[in-house]
Amino acid sequence: MSICRIALLSLAIAPLLAAPASAQQPTGAELLATKCFQCHTQAMWQDQRQDAKAWEANLYRMVGRGALWTTEEIKLMAEYLGANFGPAGK
Repeated sequence: MSICRIALLSLAIAPLLAAPASAQQPTGAELLATKCFQCHTQAMWQDQRQDAKAWEANLYRMVGRGALWTTEEIKLMAEYLGANFGPAGK
């Protein structure tokens, strides 16, 4: 491979390597908006007031029903729901 091709390849992949981590890792709220609102409204979890562990169990139950989420996504959503819609939530 010539030096010119290596340089062009390096320039082509540089933006991919320089992408900010926040663009790659969505927040719990963003995940809820993209994953849960497909089937549910916000009222579904507003009144439940569960801690993060109970929310995590509910999210895994949704996986059993066909939701396609990673373990990390479930953890982020459960933490968000527990903090904002938990027993001591806002």
